[in-house]
Amino acid sequence: MDGNTHNVLFAFGLTLFAGLATGIGSALAFFAKRTNTRYLSIALGFSAGVMLYVSFIEIFFKAKDALVAELGAKGGTWATVGAFFGGIVFIGLIDKFIPSFENPHEIRDVEEMEDTRAADKFKKLYRMGLFTALAIAIHNFPEGLATFASALKDPQLGIPIAVAIAIHNIPEGIAVSVPIYYATGSRRKAFIYSFLSGLAEPIGALLGYFILSWFFNDIVFGLLFASVAGIMVFISLDELLPSAEQYGQHHLCIYGLIAGMIIMALSLLMFL
Repeated sequence: MDGNTHNVLFAFGLTLFAGLATGIGSALAFFAKRTNTRYLSIALGFSAGVMLYVSFIEIFFKAKDALVAELGAKGGTWATVGAFFGGIVFIGLIDKFIPSFENPHEIRDVEEMEDTRAADKFKKLYRMGLFTALAIAIHNFPEGLATFASALKDPQLGIPIAVAIAIHNIPEGIAVSVPIYYATGSRRKAFIYSFLSGLAEPIGALLGYFILSWFFNDIVFGLLFASVAGIMVFISLDELLPSAEQYGQHHLCIYGLIAGMIIMALSLLMFL
């Protein structure tokens, strides 16, 4: 095996490790009891804190840096802001036009009640989990490409980047698995959707290596990242936080929100 092939395999292995860390977060949901709505409230608030913090502090500014470098200060800033709100409009339209899930076999009641109001709550949770998985998968795609490119260029640099992203992906796994588990009662489904959202990172690496390297530049990267920041902010404010309030006490939701921000902040500070 020549040196170049070894570097490619090493870079892909790091990207795979980082992406599949979502499974660790998903596994944490396995220890929860579905009747424990206090845990659900804290976990949803925690997920919102993670997504809000990483969107505003990390993703938005990475997108801005890339676009400013290519388009100048004014053009790059306008492009970043436009893509950010474009992401919000995009996920808002999806939220409006995608119908609710009507399969009664997907509905499970926390208190074993079959009333329509409870069923509607679990449809909403299931739908929210799928939207979160979609947003995280979109986020993970360029993230995987970035991890792969860094590791390919400098393996010593790729290791801390992969570890940092893996730490990020643990709470992202929680964000996907918890609402799906509470909606369906299926740990298997919760794990599968979380696992699939994490697979977007190695897929991003592969496509970047074989296809996108021809035209994937800093402008495309910046626009995509800014859009993903908008998508994650919309999901946090429209889905995660209202559901966290609905299933628990106000203060539990806020404590989870702050804890999510702190954990994400620490994961960013570890590898400065």
